Amino acid sequence: MSSGPLTTLPARVEPETERVPETGEPAMAHIVKTEPGESAASKVLEARIYGTPLEALCGHVWIPSRDPKQLPLCEACKDIYDTYRTFNDGLNERPNE
Repeated sequence: MSSGPLTTLPARVEPETERVPETGEPAMAHIVKTEPGESAASKVLEARIYGTPLEALCGHVWIPSRDPKQLPLCEACKDIYDTYRTFNDGLNERPNE
């Protein structure tokens, strides 16, 4: 059984739907996604300084521009955080503690 020469084709990568970060006045405070050992407060401060977008637990993407303590907490982020707390000892009652 003989076959022809092996042909290599470039990989097709389908682009993800591009997320446009929120840049206007925020309507609510979100909980930032962090890696183990990473400080959410430091991540937010860095994003405010450099203008880089952040992703919340709920999937919302935004560029932080003001103090989130003055805004109501996103219910979707709160529910996700509460679920994480159920399965992970050592998480505080509130994410900023």
